[in-house]
Amino acid sequence: MKNILVVIPARGNSKGLLNKNIKLLNGKPLIYYTIEAARDVFKDFQICVSTDSKKIKSVVEKTGLTIPFLRPSNLAEDNSSQREVILHAIEYYEKEKDFEIDYIVLLQPTSPLRSSRDIINALKLYSKNIDMIASVKETTSNPYYVLFEEDKKKFLKKVKKSNFVTRQSCPKVWELNGAIYIINKKSIVNSEMNKFLKIKKYVMNNYSSIDIDNILDFKIAELLIKTFK
Repeated sequence: MKNILVVIPARGNSKGLLNKNIKLLNGKPLIYYTIEAARDVFKDFQICVSTDSKKIKSVVEKTGLTIPFLRPSNLAEDNSSQREVILHAIEYYEKEKDFEIDYIVLLQPTSPLRSSRDIINALKLYSKNIDMIASVKETTSNPYYVLFEEDKKKFLKKVKKSNFVTRQSCPKVWELNGAIYIINKKSIVNSEMNKFLKIKKYVMNNYSSIDIDNILDFKIAELLIKTFK
């Protein structure tokens, strides 16, 4: 695993929940859960926490993990893409650390219940002939059954036309859960992630797929940790 760079993106100016990435979840900063899962699989020199925040940098470095740079502010805006953040990390590690990278593991700190076992199992699915492995869960918002959009007359029409009369009879549809992305370096250098054509799934359960965006998500994650730890 010497040619893998793990990128943990953690900008300081989170909108939905103030200081989300370092907010205490069951007694420890949210980002620690992702760092711990990454350290169970990778060496510290492979793990890059990309942040623009001195506060986050200080909190992370209390774990003993070094943050070698602060991300430029122009890469920490609301419209900054994950691709830009990843390319910035790749450029730094290859130029400043002489660390040649084959592929990237992107782990968002908002997925605290993703385990090291999930990361290991997702890695087993990766090959250099694809663009990306993406972690998913089976969606409950099936477009064949419950998702609608308005037409020009403001009438609701199914997003995906079908004649299914029960949810159970619909084809399975997968929803990105944001926990794990394993990305071919050549693919991300050459293309936006939303234009990748060769993506394979790694399926996770609902528990492991919790993604924290707001205070309700945070409270749910806290309850799950207390209940099932």
